[in-house]
This record gives sequence, C-alpha cells and structure tokens, in this order.
Amino acid sequence: MQSNGNLGAEDTNHLELVEKFKGGSVKANQKPIIVIVGLLLIGLLTPSFTTAAKTLDEQIITDAYVYLLGRALVIRQEQMDIQEPGIDYNVIKYNPLGSADFVNPNLDVAYLEAWIAVDDNTPVLLEIPPIKGRYYTAQICDEWGEVITNINQRNYPLHPYGKFAFVAPGSRSEVPNDSVRIELHSYKAKMLARVELQTDKSGAVELQRQFKLTTISKANIEPAVELPSFNNKDLIGVEVFDRADVILKSAMDVSPIAAQMQAKVRAVAGMAADPKQRGKLDDLLREKVIPGFLKYAVTQAGKYQNNWLGTVVIGNYGDDYRIRSAANLVGIWANASSEVIYFVATRDSDGQPLSGANRYRLHFPSDGLPEAVVDAYWSVILVDIPDYRVVPNRMDRFNFNSYSKLKPNADGSLTILISAQPYGSVPESNWLPAPEDKPFSLTFRTYVPKDVVKTGQWFPPAVTRAQ
Repeated sequence: MQSNGNLGAEDTNHLELVEKFKGGSVKANQKPIIVIVGLLLIGLLTPSFTTAAKTLDEQIITDAYVYLLGRALVIRQEQMDIQEPGIDYNVIKYNPLGSADFVNPNLDVAYLEAWIAVDDNTPVLLEIPPIKGRYYTAQICDEWGEVITNINQRNYPLHPYGKFAFVAPGSRSEVPNDSVRIELHSYKAKMLARVELQTDKSGAVELQRQFKLTTISKANIEPAVELPSFNNKDLIGVEVFDRADVILKSAMDVSPIAAQMQAKVRAVAGMAADPKQRGKLDDLLREKVIPGFLKYAVTQAGKYQNNWLGTVVIGNYGDDYRIRSAANLVGIWANASSEVIYFVATRDSDGQPLSGANRYRLHFPSDGLPEAVVDAYWSVILVDIPDYRVVPNRMDRFNFNSYSKLKPNADGSLTILISAQPYGSVPESNWLPAPEDKPFSLTFRTYVPKDVVKTGQWFPPAVTRAQ
C-alpha cells in the first residue's frame, strides 16, 4: 500500500486508537499503518474500530440497522428455543396440537421443529415417513431466515420421503447411500415440518411422530450469539451494533448484496463505538428508524391491496433484505412463495386500524371462495399487536381453514365475523373472536397457491365494518 506521507482523518483516528493501546507513544508525524496491522493480527482491534468514526447519513444508518436486525431476530428466536426445557440442537420438538405459543402460529397442521447443527465432519440425518393424500413439508431455513429447501413430493418427486442428510457448507463428509445430501448455508439451520390435519387429527399426529432426527456422532456446536433481550414493542437499539462483527461472522448471508450491506453495518458500528456519537445514534434509531421500520413491516413490505399486505417475494428474498427483516419480525420462518403466500391485514376497508372495539366482516362472494385459489388449503388466523400471538378466548378459537365447519350464506357466499362477541345474523360457527378494545392483525395463508395468487392478481377481500 502506498502513502503520500500526509495524515488524513482516518489516519488521525487510527493514531488516537494506537495511542490508547501504546500509552501515547505514537507521535503525530508517524504513520500508524504497521502498528494498526500488528494490533489487528493479535486481536486487540476489531474491524469495526478500524472504521473512522464519522457522521453517516440517515439512510445508511437505516439500511445498516434494518439489515442487521434481520439476523438479530433469528438469534433471538434461537436463544428462546434452546432455553426451553428439554430442547437442544438436533432434537425434534413435536408440538402438541393446538399449541399456540408462537409468533403467528400455524394451527392447521401437526407441527414439529428443530435446530439442526452440523460441523465439517458430522452430518445430521432427517427421516420422513411416507405421507399420501395430505399436505406436508419439511421447511429448512438458514440463520438469516432464508429458505434453503422444502422437502416434499413437489420438490423431491424421486425421493419424497426417507433419509435426508444435512452437511456443512463445503463439507466432504460421507452420507448414507440411501439419503439425499443437502448442503446448508452455515453450521446451523431451522427445520419446521408440517403435516396437514384435515379431519383426521390422530392420523396427522401419528405421522408427525415418525419424523426422526439423528446424528452419526456429536457435532461441535457453537452456542447462540449473545444479545441483550428485547421484544417487538421495544426493539433493540444501538446495542445491536456492539456485537455487529460477531453477528455478521456467525452465519453466511446468501443475499447478493451482503458484502455492501455488511460494510454499512461496520461503518455504523464505528459510530456506535464513539462515545460522542453513540447517544445521537441511539436517539435516531429510537425516534425515526425503528418507528419507520415497524410501519413498513405491516403496511409496505409487499403489494398492498384491499388493505391487505401480500408478499410474493417471501422465503427467498434476493436483495430485498428489508422484506426479510420484516418477515422475521412479524412471522419468523416465512416459507417460500411456491409453498405458501401470506396476506396480512391490520386495517379495515376505510384504512382504520383493526380493533376489538369494532365488529368486522370478511365476505367472500360465491364465485370467489378462497378454496378456488389454492391447490392445498387456506387459513386465516387472528393475532394481537405488537407480539403477533393468538388472543385467548372462551372457545379457544384462533383461526379458520378449509376444513372448518363454516356455514355458507343462502347464495353460496361465505361471511366470517370478526369481533369480541358474536353478533347479528352471522352464525357463531363463523365467528372469529377478537380482543376486547385492543388492536389485532389477521394473517391469511394460501398453501400451494395457484398462479393467480403467485402473480399478485388475487387478494382477500377487504375487511369491512359491520353495522
């Protein structure tokens, strides 16, 4: 590297850091490059500290925060999952039917989940039983929330069930000859498998329990990255940048713009490390960046029609890290659009926030029933805001789907009532309970959606106020 012998702003910051570590022994007319390299090699400086602490514009700060938050939300979920009693890496959790202690839960299926953890020499084997006549998938997600694959008869027609071997990136470890080799994006992945209930719950549970996860030997597993606890109402602020380098190194990001986004993150981490700028940075995050992202996550992260937010770019996000972070916030582990497309409503047909203080109708005309736009099934679930969890009610009723015993209207149309109490001419069988006087959100799922949904030509009808 050549130098013209003059010290710029970045060199001056380097000098200050060197003086801190060397007791002020570096003089102002000395070049610090060799000392800086030496300190980096012995680990006294991290890359975030070598970035000049300078004022960055608001857009760069916003980009860096939203990008890094996407990974932090997955880390938070990993921390919560592994802290559960009896839960460990490479151990399946067979969720009981009706289990709703989850963000935007799927109550239409027998659900099972696991954190897969491999090392360079240790594959993990998943065994899936033969399943016919009902929807199923084993969704595998990476540590940024990207879908690696869905294991089912649509994607693996030559091997729809049996053994699947997960290996580390670039691993040369051998796997059983009767297994399908699947290379992960990093050393960990999340599995979420679903077996459709239909009207045979016991049969679905029996199949659920036949999913098996085994390891040939014990893998060398890195613990989850440590982060301060935070919730959706009070998202993590400037503290997320304190561990930016650890977060970024913990898992590879397959986004095509990962390199430039991570450069922004490290630049902002340099600001966060500067006591003179840290407070202003946190104020900006709390007052503008975070509120703006929360609004984006529920009203702008996709196509908006009939006051439903529909996201065709889901599960695999390309360069759209903002949608990925939004998905990780409101419904972590969003699946690929070929499997399911989600629609989220937080406002009624007049643009007013949905609230249990009001009564609403979701009306499907006879020539526009939801089963006509799916090849598997549809469902709609009500969750609270801002935690996106189901709302307790006297009927333990949280959702409707293709197999719910809903009563059609005389003309063949379908009306769903959404309110805190039953009301009017809508039968109680069609009543979806809402929280008293509190805001809520609806998530409409279309499983194995038809082209009319995947191309954005179909949206659920607007939620209207009932008079």
